[in-house]
Amino acid sequence: MDATRLAAILLPVAILLLAVAGWEAAVQLNEIPPYILPAPSQIAATLVKDWPVLFGSLLVTLRITFLALFAAVVGGVLLAILFAQSRWIELSFFPFAVILQVTPIVAIAPLLLIYLEPGTAVLVCAFLVAFFPILSNTALGLASADHNLRDLFDLYGASRFKQLIYLRLPAALPYFLGGLRIGGGLALIGAIVAEIAAGTAGQGSGLAFRIIESGYRLNIPRMFAALFLISVAGILIFLLFTALSHLLLHRWHESARKREA
Repeated sequence: MDATRLAAILLPVAILLLAVAGWEAAVQLNEIPPYILPAPSQIAATLVKDWPVLFGSLLVTLRITFLALFAAVVGGVLLAILFAQSRWIELSFFPFAVILQVTPIVAIAPLLLIYLEPGTAVLVCAFLVAFFPILSNTALGLASADHNLRDLFDLYGASRFKQLIYLRLPAALPYFLGGLRIGGGLALIGAIVAEIAAGTAGQGSGLAFRIIESGYRLNIPRMFAALFLISVAGILIFLLFTALSHLLLHRWHESARKREA
C-alpha cells in the first residue's frame, strides 16, 4: 500500500477519533446528563446492552432497504431499456418519473399509509426514492453509446437486440453502477423516513421506530446507538456498491482503472 492510499485511510480515522475524544471529554468535564447528550462511551455501552433489540430492528430496516433497491433496479433498468428503444415512450413517461422524484417522500408516506399496509407502504416509499437515480443514470448510459459504433452496427445489419446486448448495455454499465451507489443510500433514507411515519402510528419495528420510541422514553443513549447503526449501514452499503463497481469496471473502464505513474 502506497503512502497516499495509507494517508487517505489514516487521516479520516485520526480526525474521527479526535472528534470522539473531544465529545467524550466535553461531556465528562461539563457533567452533561445523558438525557441531554450521552458520552460516546455510554452510547457504546448501550449498543452492547441493547444489541438484541437494535440488531433485530437493523435487520428489518436492511431487509426493506434491499428489497426496495432490488425492485428499483429491476424497474429502473427495464424502463430505461424501454426508453432507449423509443424516443416517444421516453417523452411520454419520463416526466412522471421526475414528478415522483421531486415530490418529497415525507409528504407521500402518510398518504401511502392510508391506502397500503404499513410494511408495504414503507417498502414503496423506499422504492420511490431509489428508483429515479437508477432510471435516469441507466437511460443516460444507454443514450451515451458511441454513435460511430452504433453506425458500424447498423452498417453490418445488427439487430436492435444485438446493439443493446453488445454495445449499449456495456456502455451504460458505469452509469448504472453510479446510480446504484446513489440509490442504495437513498433506499435506506426512504426506508427510515417511511418507518418514522409508520412508527408515529404505532406500527413498524425498524431502527427509525426505535429512535422514536427512545425519544418518547427519553432514552437518548439508545437513540444515538440506533443513529450510529443507521450511519454504519449507510456507509457499508456505499462501500459494497463501490467495491462492486471497481470489480466490474477496473479491467476496462477509465473511471476505475489505476493511473500509471
